[in-house]
Amino acid sequence: MFKPLPYVPSMTVVVHLLIIVPCLFMGAYLLLSDKGTPLHRAMGKVYMVLMGVTGLLTLFIPADVGPRFLGHFGFLHLLSLLTLWSVPRAWVAARRRDMRVHKAAMVRLYLGGILVAGAFAVFAEGRFLHTWFFK
Repeated sequence: MFKPLPYVPSMTVVVHLLIIVPCLFMGAYLLLSDKGTPLHRAMGKVYMVLMGVTGLLTLFIPADVGPRFLGHFGFLHLLSLLTLWSVPRAWVAARRRDMRVHKAAMVRLYLGGILVAGAFAVFAEGRFLHTWFFK
């Protein structure tokens, strides 16, 4: 079972986690389900808004592990930029019915913005989720 937290995360981290955990499951469903259905389109809009919001939120979470740039940003913030680039790119591509570009942007968003970033968050020592799960 979980141990008491060694520190209380900021409200930004809490809100980010409350958004990104459902997105983990929504994104997997959207990638694996039938495309173009009313459910896919509605759920996709919610997913992209949530991912855009969390991409912005992560810019306000300081890098506590590894090197810092400008006293605040770390390498993981590059995935925030990937998110902030992928969401509008995928949205515009879907509106233009360019499904090749839309699919590529959504796959990059899920792999980089959720799976890779999540792996670093959970498995990198010193990060909040690593401490929560493994210490």
